[in-house]
Formats: sequence, C-alpha cells, structure tokens
Amino acid sequence: MVKVVVCGASGRMGQTIGRMVKESQDLELVGGIDLRPGTFFGVDIVATQEIETLLKSKKPDVLIDFTIAQAAVGNVKVAARNNVALIVGTTGFTPEQHKEMAAAIENHVPAVISSNFSVGVNIFWQLVREAGKLLGDYDIEVIEAHHRNKKDAPSGTAKTILQILDEEVGSRKKLYGREGMMERGNEIGVHVIRGGDIVGDHSVMFSKNFETIELSHRAYDRSVFASGAVRAVRWVVGKKPGIYGMSEVLGLQKK
Repeated sequence: MVKVVVCGASGRMGQTIGRMVKESQDLELVGGIDLRPGTFFGVDIVATQEIETLLKSKKPDVLIDFTIAQAAVGNVKVAARNNVALIVGTTGFTPEQHKEMAAAIENHVPAVISSNFSVGVNIFWQLVREAGKLLGDYDIEVIEAHHRNKKDAPSGTAKTILQILDEEVGSRKKLYGREGMMERGNEIGVHVIRGGDIVGDHSVMFSKNFETIELSHRAYDRSVFASGAVRAVRWVVGKKPGIYGMSEVLGLQKK
C-alpha cells in the first residue's frame, strides 16, 4: 500500500483527492494538513505547523499539495527533507519559488509538478503544440475562465499554453486584454474570465483570413484533476529523484 498525505485537506480539491485516495484499493490515506486541525475520511488533519511531526509519525510515501504558492513551497521543503515523494498541483509560483522548490527536490526525492493534472488537458497541450508547429503564421488568442475565487491570473494552465506557443511559434508579445483604439500586431492575446463556479475552461484560437481553428478543453468537475493526481501518485513511487511533469506520467513527449 502506498501511504498518502494530502495538504489543503479541508479545501475542495483536498476533499476530492482524499475521497479518491480513500476509495483506492492500493493507496492508504494516512493524514491531512490544513490551517486548522480536524478530520477527513477517518484520518486526522493536523495544523500546518505540525506537518513535520505528522510526516515523521506516519511515514507517508507521497505528499499531495493543491494549496497556495507560499504554503506549497514550505510543504515541499519539509516533505523533501523527510524523503517523501511529491505531487504538486499548486499554481501561481514566482520564478524564485520554483527555484526554491527545485533546490529542495533535486537529488532528494521524485516530484511530479504540473499546472494541470487532468489527462485531457495534457492531451490538449500536445494538440496545441502540434497546431503551433503548423499554424505559426496565424493570429493567436488564448482564453481561460475559472471560478470567482481563483486568485492567480492567468491560470497556470494558460501560462503553460503560452510557454508551449513560445516554443513552437517563437516568442511574441503577450497582450492581456484589449481596450481602446489599436491595430492588431503579431502579439498573442490573452483573456481571463472569473465568475461563478466555473471549474476550468481553456481555448486557443488560430485565425487567418476566411478561417479559424479553435482548440478547447472544458472541465466539468474537479475530479478530473484529482484522478490525474492519484494516477501520478502511483507513478512517482520508486522513481529517481528529480522533477517530472504529467507528460512523463502519461508517456507523452515533445515531437
């Protein structure tokens, strides 16, 4: 049995992941971490400052983190120090925070870090990459929508889309929304929507005179992210120390 601890256990993603782990025959939910102590699915949630005590007592194989950037960096450091493999789906990290996590992880533990753990989104990214190779002379627009409580904008998934496009069509100016009188140039337009309980919508439009090609992915429930994270848990155990992405988990590679 693979022992799992979930950070952000009281949140919506934490609850969804905790339930999936609990219902899995090959995984064991041994604890949760959140701002306040409590219980979920028959195990204890400890306050964030008690994370190291929990890890030393329960000796989990994997820690899953879907929290906020500042908290996740600290959780990653403690987990790596205690030789616990990592699944990190938190977004909104600064470049400095990425470096801080990488320093803690490299040569210590394996970690799967991704801005989106949905299997469908990772296939979507692959399609965007292929389209970018073929449609580099088209006008490109990226649109994303999330629930009203999401703080980081654009989303981590949208930032990954922009990174893929930069790799395939070359670095272009990013124009975040448009207002006033302006002529379109060679920029990539980026548009962010926040409202209601939208789980996660992402689209990329490639437009030229007389035609538009649109690639899109829509998530209807957070379980798509949780199921991908659980899949990554099974994959990461026993891997060599280092940082991996969902592309490795799913066997997808750049072409």
